[in-house]
Amino acid sequence: MQQPQHHHHHKPKPALSGSLSWIRRSPPPSPPHKKPWGAGAGGRGRYACRLVPLLVLTLYSLFTVLRIPSSSLVVNTADSERVERRDDVEAFKTHLPSNQNGLQARQETRSPASLPCSAFISGEAGGGGESSSSEEGVLCCDRSHYRSDVCYLRGDARTDPSTSSILLYDAPRGAAPEKVRPYTRKFEESIMRTIDEVTILPVASDHSANGTSSSTNSRDSLRRRCDVRHPPGVAAVVFSTGGYTGNVYHEFSDGLIPLFVTSQRFRGEVVFVVLEYHYWWLGRYGAILERLTNYKIVDFRYDRRVHCFDEMIVGLRIHGELVVDPKLMPNGKGLQDFQALLHQGYSGGKPTSSSSSAPAALPLGLPSRPCDHAAAKAAKPKMLIFIRKQNRVILNLPHVVTACRRAGFAPHVMNLRRQTPLPIIHAALASADAMVAVHGAAVTHFLFMRPGTVLLQIVPVGLDWAAESFYGKPAQELGLKYMEYKVAPEESSLAAEYGVNSTVVRDPSVISSQGWWEMKKVYMDRQNVTVGVKRFGELLRTARLHLKNATACGKAAALR
Repeated sequence: MQQPQHHHHHKPKPALSGSLSWIRRSPPPSPPHKKPWGAGAGGRGRYACRLVPLLVLTLYSLFTVLRIPSSSLVVNTADSERVERRDDVEAFKTHLPSNQNGLQARQETRSPASLPCSAFISGEAGGGGESSSSEEGVLCCDRSHYRSDVCYLRGDARTDPSTSSILLYDAPRGAAPEKVRPYTRKFEESIMRTIDEVTILPVASDHSANGTSSSTNSRDSLRRRCDVRHPPGVAAVVFSTGGYTGNVYHEFSDGLIPLFVTSQRFRGEVVFVVLEYHYWWLGRYGAILERLTNYKIVDFRYDRRVHCFDEMIVGLRIHGELVVDPKLMPNGKGLQDFQALLHQGYSGGKPTSSSSSAPAALPLGLPSRPCDHAAAKAAKPKMLIFIRKQNRVILNLPHVVTACRRAGFAPHVMNLRRQTPLPIIHAALASADAMVAVHGAAVTHFLFMRPGTVLLQIVPVGLDWAAESFYGKPAQELGLKYMEYKVAPEESSLAAEYGVNSTVVRDPSVISSQGWWEMKKVYMDRQNVTVGVKRFGELLRTARLHLKNATACGKAAALR
């Protein structure tokens, strides 16, 4: 420990005693009127008296070292390599066992709680199953992702809606309470403040109990009584349908896809416990939910019963915007598997057991015309044009429809409302060859399209990055032909408002650098577009040629 430096005009402090007496201090300087220590014959005598004990202590130390076998001081090469490979160096301890005289280095057995929390959440660490009443539970949280926090519980987990909490009995010793807002927009503080918070309260087991049936009954009597005891092996996933729920893009990107990522490993043997539950949400997406769970949904806020589970996940894992990354899935599933589930749910087929084989992927292309040559020549590929009413409106829509017809398509204008049933939208897109839409939430419906079809997105000024990231990449992942019509500065309504050569129109990065909300206010909320028919027609002809070569009819013709 570094000592504070004293200025010469201060009086020296007295020597410390008690618990700090082990601190070494330099001897004070000898007064000028006394001889230095050790001077004269008396000094030599005192020096000899102090030298003898020091010599005896040195001899004793050498004797002790010689008694330790030399083999015990050698570290095994294999052990050394294991030490270097371990990430958790703290798990190694050097100790002196009572039955051995030599020093020994050993690797501590890793307890379940020492595994990465993500391994429990993804199922790589093994499932919950039925646990013994004396078995210590597992409680951990993965807060490493910028989009969401996810906690995992295994043991005796019981909901307590009255306090918006979950109790974990027989929790690991030293476990601390955790608070989670189970929604996948962690980076947006303003939205996260609107999400209900769940508190996870660990209750350590009473190790003083002697293990008899009477002590077990006594311990159980102190716990919240289970109103609903869910079967062993049936887990719970807790999440919120608050936040941006109501916007179809966020309902898929922030909700349904992360729910698929988190829960599909349970093969239906999972209960969804929902915060901020909306009945219309169940009505709209029930066809998807019933293929992810075999059980009724629990409304966490209004279901006052205590539900008991052996395994729970609080929060949802998310891979990105409309993304299911096979590399992050233990079973290698991807966005195609989620799309197949959508098709199975909205195609009108009866739901099968979620534990059965996964739904088959969609076949390549579904042409809306017969494949015989004469009929195919007469029929035109079906194109759906999704329009908007409040902002990012296509101001010359009639000209766009005419351009589509001249390029050889059969255009259909889709004016969606919030109440439009998803099965109707799915049926229209599952039989379509192409989709045209201005960047916005409605583009999310490309998830209903089949591989080999065309998604043509009209990208207003300032939205290039969002268009590509949110929709372009996922569409290509599903095997769609993705195309963009980028609105020119003079084709944006912002040119009339700010000037065609203004910074707002010519350099959108200046506004975007001020944050998402500024960018949204200018480029998403206040912009309409006028499509250049000539340039748009060139893209349509390219799309028409692609469909001719890529659809089932085209491939059949190529094989002749």
